[in-house]
Amino acid sequence: MSIKNLLGKKVKRLRKLRGFTQEKFAEMIDITPRNLNRIEAGENFVTSETLDKILKALNVSADILFSYEHLKEEKEIVAEIYGFIDKIKQDSRLLEKAYRVLRIMAEDEC
Repeated sequence: MSIKNLLGKKVKRLRKLRGFTQEKFAEMIDITPRNLNRIEAGENFVTSETLDKILKALNVSADILFSYEHLKEEKEIVAEIYGFIDKIKQDSRLLEKAYRVLRIMAEDEC
């Protein structure tokens, strides 16, 4: 996936999390809704000026905006989890910690 696509997906995700429509967010960062749509679709890349406005409007730092770990394909994530499990199984302390974290996560969903 290209950097334009990754950044576009991240901007869209953060925009939606904050409850902004494309129209409202485009207005906030002083671009047209059509241009924002193209950025989010990975067709256009942002200028440095627009990037600064996006960071301010979303109230995030550049390292957060350019962190794409969550955008991995599901199969890739599952493969990494299995790799972690293989490592964790070899250390009883890590196994106990992983169990506690997973139990808390599961209880939060109920």
